[in-house]
Amino acid sequence: MQPSISAKTISYVFVFVLLCIYLVPILLVFNVSLKSFEDYLNNPFSIASQFNFSNYTEAWKQGNFSDYLLNSLLYTGVTTVVSIILAIFAAFPIARGYIAWGGFFYLLFVMSQFLPNPVVAQYRLMLFLRDNVHSDIGYNSKIGYMLLRTSGAGLVFMMFVGYIKSISRELDEAAGIDGAGYLRFLFQIIMPLIKPIIATGVILTVIGTWNDLVGPIQFLSSPEHFPITAGLKEFRGQYGNNWPLLACAVMIVAAPLVILFLFIQKYIVNGALAGAIKS
Repeated sequence: MQPSISAKTISYVFVFVLLCIYLVPILLVFNVSLKSFEDYLNNPFSIASQFNFSNYTEAWKQGNFSDYLLNSLLYTGVTTVVSIILAIFAAFPIARGYIAWGGFFYLLFVMSQFLPNPVVAQYRLMLFLRDNVHSDIGYNSKIGYMLLRTSGAGLVFMMFVGYIKSISRELDEAAGIDGAGYLRFLFQIIMPLIKPIIATGVILTVIGTWNDLVGPIQFLSSPEHFPITAGLKEFRGQYGNNWPLLACAVMIVAAPLVILFLFIQKYIVNGALAGAIKS
């Protein structure tokens, strides 16, 4: 079907509006990050007359990002890998109907997505684990925080279930005839086939963990456990903020996510298109 000229025009208008909504704030922050504080006070919205890349060096030191970066890499890496593996192991038998009450369990996961975030219950659970189980898996522990972040993989699990349902069950029978075990079948046959949806799950989990600021404040009280987002608090002034340095800090925190997205965007687009066609 060939779209009409009016339909094309409306489509371009919507695409332009979306580009403005998403790109203009990023470009504005990047422009502010290159200004001196005096230039920003004179005209916050003007184009930077000089590129003060030294702002990034000063922001890196003031935000203590070197102290927090390794924590964020640890939290994000472990949480993402564990969440993806758990989601695959849970989604495959439910998608294939290999376990009893699989539809009921899936319904429970769907219902959990509509419930409010149980912050108070999570806080009490973390205190209970610290006081009654072990201090290394409860409140103010790196392992406890990663366990808490891993427990929020419900959306990724549902995506995996829907995608695995689109894969032919004849592969299961062929693998069984060839003598492939359960783990070998999942890792060597199923995982390569669901790369696009894995990439989507990875980027969603990474964004949720890397950008988490409220969680560390609630469940991690020791500064040595803080992630990179905690460095943004260092730019809060008593009577005002140094907005160019704060803009630099925002760009520093967001840069790894942008780089990751550039590397795996092909799989994300393919996954979205495949899901749209197969559903």
